[in-house]
Amino acid sequence: MKKVSVCAAMILGLAALARASTASADDTIVTKAPPKPAAPPAPAACAGVVEFFTTSCPLSWSGITVYGTVDTGVAWQSHGVRFNPSYGPGLEQLISSNSNRAIWNPAPNGLSQSFIGIKGKEQFAPGWSFIFDLQAGFDPYSLQLANGPKSQLANNGIPAALQSSNGDSSRAGQFYNGVGYAGVSSPTYGTLTVGRQNSLTLDGVIAYDPQAASYAFSLIGYSGTTAGVGDTEDARFSTAAKYRVDIGQFRAAALYQFGGYQANNASTDAYQLQAGVDIPAGAYGKFSFDAIYSRVDDAVASLVLSAAQNTLFPGTLAARISDDSSVMLLGKYTYGPVQVYGGYERIAFAAPSNPQTTFVDIGGFTVVSANISNSFFDGRVLDVSWTGAKYSVNQDIDLVGAYYHLSQNTFATGANTGCHTTVSAQCAGTEDAFSFSVDWKFAKKFDAYAGLMYSRVTNGLASGFLFRNTVDPTAGLRFRF
Repeated sequence: MKKVSVCAAMILGLAALARASTASADDTIVTKAPPKPAAPPAPAACAGVVEFFTTSCPLSWSGITVYGTVDTGVAWQSHGVRFNPSYGPGLEQLISSNSNRAIWNPAPNGLSQSFIGIKGKEQFAPGWSFIFDLQAGFDPYSLQLANGPKSQLANNGIPAALQSSNGDSSRAGQFYNGVGYAGVSSPTYGTLTVGRQNSLTLDGVIAYDPQAASYAFSLIGYSGTTAGVGDTEDARFSTAAKYRVDIGQFRAAALYQFGGYQANNASTDAYQLQAGVDIPAGAYGKFSFDAIYSRVDDAVASLVLSAAQNTLFPGTLAARISDDSSVMLLGKYTYGPVQVYGGYERIAFAAPSNPQTTFVDIGGFTVVSANISNSFFDGRVLDVSWTGAKYSVNQDIDLVGAYYHLSQNTFATGANTGCHTTVSAQCAGTEDAFSFSVDWKFAKKFDAYAGLMYSRVTNGLASGFLFRNTVDPTAGLRFRF
């Protein structure tokens, strides 16, 4: 939504806010654990432009750091659609309803979302620090802020075969579309933050997905359904309190969203609870496990308008509303250069607690009553599972392979009750994705990557699709500072 000049002004503004010395990059607090050896001193802040690009030096002053990622690439798709400059991933890396032809596309953000951010950590009392973090995700080709709902709006009323890439997202053009929070942390009592934050389920996906929530190589990274407890808009909450604490090898977390749609949330309220543990196995490595329970009320899934809807209500979007709950189970085993991952989430959908009428969504677009469904997802159950492994050939090269599976029950009524066909999106169906990637860290702040993802859908999850599978080889270059 923002053009080059706006993004440039934002970057310069963030840099101008920064003042002298280095901030810690790690806001995770270990609580009541045995004393640890003193951490090595943080690297000195960058002293010049050449050093900024050729060393690992941070852009830090007085406990404040300006940081970010620029991820660019290119992809070929056996069934795809045109690049969209406002859509966070830029293109539809998974098979989608409008995927229709072989095409080369720019592929921004293949491994990770490009963003510019500013964060800080400053001790204000013995054992207590003030922390904050603000991130704005953008497209490195267009320099527009990532905006899923805007990409949908641009395709209102357009036949599927003529559409550009689009999809719903929690990134909806906000200047804080990543995170935007502040809080306090203590090595004894944990970390409490308030503001726009990742859901605990998004944090879980990032930590336990072998492809680290990559858009180009991960079903659960690209889709956002798993991270958002059924709806990708809820992968982040704009007004939430989040608490994390580690006690030895155990950890716990809780999140509560206390604002509704009017506070730029995609639900009226939500809460999440998490418990986890690390189990050392001595010479045989380490096991890590986490479990997360989530409840999200009146969750929003935005939709493109049909031609008929667009004629009546141009400049608006459609939506489906539901109450969602889930249980997510996560595991990882680390042994030397090998990491093996696995995860499972069951998501149950029900009719919303508060059936919705006309409202304004997180992108600032109106959703009118005539285009809202408060019952479409009632009775839906999604089971999502994944596994994979990462092998570090050396400190610079990682090889990653992963498999993802999603299955949907049949929740159709009437003539389609019990269906396992494409006659309705409410019929039972499956989605699968296989991926492989290579990541080469050839310099302190640069890495190059290449890989592919194959995805396919069946039955209800293929309803309305022009094609049912795609293979998307992608290669890119990433700069992280």
